[in-house]
Amino acid sequence: MSPAITALPRQRRHTLHFLASVRAASPVHLDAEVDVTELMAHRASAERPASVLTYVVHAAGRVMARHPDANSGIGGLIRHRVARYPFVDVKLTLDRELGGTRVVLSAVLQDADRASRSFLQHRITRLAGANPATLPDFAGARALQRVPFPLGRLVFLAAGRLSGRHRHLGTVAVTSLGHRRVGRFFSSGGTAITIGVGRVEQRAVVRDGEIVARPVLPLSLTFDHRVLDGALAADVLDDLVETLRNTPEPSDAAR
Repeated sequence: MSPAITALPRQRRHTLHFLASVRAASPVHLDAEVDVTELMAHRASAERPASVLTYVVHAAGRVMARHPDANSGIGGLIRHRVARYPFVDVKLTLDRELGGTRVVLSAVLQDADRASRSFLQHRITRLAGANPATLPDFAGARALQRVPFPLGRLVFLAAGRLSGRHRHLGTVAVTSLGHRRVGRFFSSGGTAITIGVGRVEQRAVVRDGEIVARPVLPLSLTFDHRVLDGALAADVLDDLVETLRNTPEPSDAAR
């Protein structure tokens, strides 16, 4: 029996354009685990609990603002230039179905360093639940699926110019597979730093000399070595772990 050979679904064209654009990156991978006992207790006590992913996005916005050299982008083939952004825009990837094809779509949560957790949760819920065929946040991906492939590649490259790249790719990327049995994974999201979120599970940990069960969140951090070095990336990951591990600030009312 011969294999069925068909054309690549148009719905995946934007992914191919993205992968071509990040080939120049030099990704290096770090990982850590977070004891999220206090975070889970905070969720349980909230009137409108946010998802673990929302806690990570909220924390990432604060952490990246504290490490401006990591909240950067790089461009140029021969004469490299670096943009250091005065704001934190989080690129969030989502698993959606578009035109009958399962695809990865992304949206940018602007000013995540200043946005409240409740505001971020509202945005994420909308992105995950609304129809991706009509949601304005995914209009760019839908446009790339319609135009001829070579033209789409040029359009994607133009959108990735350093000055305006943050509007399409963010200044930091967050991606999650925590809804499945995934401990940790490593991905390059087209930004200087990409944070990967795994599944919270009960683990045996040592506290005050005793072995106890605690909810543990695995995190990964992939950084582009062209933009920053391992020591700074480790500082960012450590700060993120501590931010998530400590009792979250009281839930916020407005943006």
